Amino acid sequence: MILNQIIFSKKAQSRGFEEDKTSEKPLRSVVKALSWRAIGTLDTLVVSYFLTGEITLAASIASVDFVTKLVLYFFHERIWNKIKWGK
Repeated sequence: MILNQIIFSKKAQSRGFEEDKTSEKPLRSVVKALSWRAIGTLDTLVVSYFLTGEITLAASIASVDFVTKLVLYFFHERIWNKIKWGK
């Protein structure tokens, strides 16, 4: 899906179509999601460790949290990118 968007946008540009300047590229959304999740995961790790006192359990919680929220954030960003309101 992401790869298709990247390939399609490059093909459209090579045929002379103008690039959409108001939309973020999927790769930018991925990088933003990764950087935000790194911060969020550190927070989850610290809070989980504080509550459980066990680093392995805290790391497990933080790992699951990282993956699920990364995916949710990516799709959240892509949906909001399609909404014209506020642009």
